Amino acid sequence: MDTVDVVALGESMVTFLPSRPGRLADVPSFERGIGGAESNVACVLAAAGHSARWVGRVGADGFGDHLVEAIGAYGVDVASVRRDPARRTGIYFRTAGDRATDAHEVAYYRAGSAASAMTVENVDLDAARSGRVLHLSGITAALSGGCLDLLRELTAPRAGRPLVSFDVNHRPGLWRDTDGPRVLLELARGADIVFVGDDEARQAWGLHGARAIREALPEPEIVVVKQGRGGATALDKDTDGLCEDATGTATFVPALNVDVVAAVGAGDAFAAGFLSAALRGLPVRDRLRHGHLMAAAALTVPGDLAAPPARDHADRLAALDDAGWGTLRLGPGWTEADARAEEEVRTP
Repeated sequence: MDTVDVVALGESMVTFLPSRPGRLADVPSFERGIGGAESNVACVLAAAGHSARWVGRVGADGFGDHLVEAIGAYGVDVASVRRDPARRTGIYFRTAGDRATDAHEVAYYRAGSAASAMTVENVDLDAARSGRVLHLSGITAALSGGCLDLLRELTAPRAGRPLVSFDVNHRPGLWRDTDGPRVLLELARGADIVFVGDDEARQAWGLHGARAIREALPEPEIVVVKQGRGGATALDKDTDGLCEDATGTATFVPALNVDVVAAVGAGDAFAAGFLSAALRGLPVRDRLRHGHLMAAAALTVPGDLAAPPARDHADRLAALDDAGWGTLRLGPGWTEADARAEEEVRTP
């Protein structure tokens, strides 16, 4: 199987976006879209010019058809997605409000889904290991015992293992018992790159601050702690003993000023931006800045997925000095502004 830049393994679902704000009980109609932490990362990376493959399972139904076709339309290789004739594709509905507020509602219909039946035996492991990077998340581990065994297999040390990227994605409502935090810590310690929000680290592990999180995760090469509107901190591994403490060098990049349309999909977009810059060999500061830029693209559209900025546009913004970065403000349509400006120059 051809090697690609990134393989993302996990559940993707059909999502129904409301036609107007309000309670689910009051919304008269919904627009169909796609959603899934891992497939979102694959779609953003493919749209940004990387080769990406999604590995998962969907039902042999119309929603499964839609997912495979829609994700494939982003340029993602979906040839390794398997169909389950006995189980349905997961779907969910959500309100238009910010998910951080009490008014936000999400209704999942994913129990017993085709993806929840993924196991070591029925997933193409060669395809899963065919990327330079394998991106996983804690959501998959919560779906079933078979899914957890699959993630343990993929994060286990072995010769020739791809670089493993793991987004903790702590979702308490998905876990059937109280083992979720312990399992997520175990899986994160088996990864090479870890993404975790400081809020979920407090909730799951009782940890406060980037240094404390890094101390609890000594094995990964880099731990990225997302601090919401504040920014993000990446902590390298101290491999030569030259750092002042065992948690390695910390690099902090403040978040951008963004006119938010919908606060969904930003975490997945951030991970995609960081991984894109890592695949290109950019320094840690620029990886964080590209993460923020991809997150800003997601925050300024209503759905989970947004067209990323052109690579040269993102590179120019990421290269700004600290003062320029601090005054940058991005709103709806900003990813297309560079292309529009070039068109205006060409137009007599």
